[in-house]
Amino acid sequence: MATSEVQTVNATADKLRVALSVTLVVLALAAFYALAKQGPLMQWAALIVGLAVAVVIFLTSESGKQLVAFARDAVREVKKVVWPERKEAMQITAYVFVFVFAMALFLWLTDKTLEWVFYDLILGWKK
Repeated sequence: MATSEVQTVNATADKLRVALSVTLVVLALAAFYALAKQGPLMQWAALIVGLAVAVVIFLTSESGKQLVAFARDAVREVKKVVWPERKEAMQITAYVFVFVFAMALFLWLTDKTLEWVFYDLILGWKK
């Protein structure tokens, strides 16, 4: 018989944490502008402290924990990537630039050809 742990998440408390963190961000921004007469040091201190507290509260919520887990997984996946060497990266970049130039030339020639066909041959509008 296997026992499984069941975690219950209090959805209301979690929503309150997220709402509180959003409210703190708004209040921190309001404090930044309200403290304009006290000088930039007070403004930035209020903004940074408010944002830091909001982030801490958000990270204790289930959404914050999921965000941290996602970030860890993303970092783990990026570490698995085999990045190209400098020479290979330069070659690929050169191929991209040549292709973009060729496409730009093709589209320009197509545009000018269609312009000539429609305006000069069909409509007879000479510039």
